[in-house]
Amino acid sequence: MSVQASDSAVALGRAPGWTAVSRGFADPLGRLGLALVLLLLLTAVFADVISAYEPTKMLPRDRFLGPSYEHLLGTDQLGRDLFSRMLHGGRVALMVAFPAIGISLALGIFFGLASGYAPKWLDNALLLLFDAIRSFPTVMLALALATIIGPSLQTVVVVVILFSAPAYARIIRTQTLALRSAEFVLASVATGASIWRVLGVHVLPNIIGPILILVSMDLPVVITTEAGMSFLGLGVRPPTPSWGSILNDGYSFIRESPWLAIAGGLPIIITTIGFTFLGEALRDAYDPKLRKDG
Repeated sequence: MSVQASDSAVALGRAPGWTAVSRGFADPLGRLGLALVLLLLLTAVFADVISAYEPTKMLPRDRFLGPSYEHLLGTDQLGRDLFSRMLHGGRVALMVAFPAIGISLALGIFFGLASGYAPKWLDNALLLLFDAIRSFPTVMLALALATIIGPSLQTVVVVVILFSAPAYARIIRTQTLALRSAEFVLASVATGASIWRVLGVHVLPNIIGPILILVSMDLPVVITTEAGMSFLGLGVRPPTPSWGSILNDGYSFIRESPWLAIAGGLPIIITTIGFTFLGEALRDAYDPKLRKDG
């Protein structure tokens, strides 16, 4: 094959993917989701630049101040700036979500491909392992881990990995089983390709797109899990700002000021809407059955 023909093949291979992405971002809800996700990322990364206050600095004389030019969302029961705590809480949420989902996806890909392409006895053993891990209630497992290793960011990450990795592995296993008997896979095996080459070159590229869309829709679930664990005292420890701990303060001091609950709840809502809209737009773009224009 000539270089020109090879380049043409690569271009043709990439075109559907880029077309799907552009189709997803052409959807107004997809653009709104992308804008909200970018807003979350930028405010978390540049939280120190955007806010003029330290998120943990206490000024008891300024407790329960209302929104003003100086404090955009007011202050909490210790005089800490709520806007600064909200921005840094987004940073904490992303510090949990991205590593947890990344590790879960890597484990899910490895064990899912192994289970889908392995002999029947190994497939059954891995399925038993997946189901056994997911059979534990989330709250009970979180309580057990918090008791053993203590409440922290690491505890939240471990809980997310334990529940997300088996779910990804099961989905990838199902996709691998469907592709295992495909003609292009059988042809590759017939030419003497190794198992790792078959899985890495022929199977994985055909399943990674839908999996990444699923990941984008799971990110708000992980962020909500971190907030819930911090709300219960099982996640981030004070004085580190977290949306869950801010919500807990808002619940405790709702009569004194409603702004604590708003500062903790509003970013969770915006984040969930952003990632959900973005994931649904990409899903509709990649799945021909869901395309309105057929």
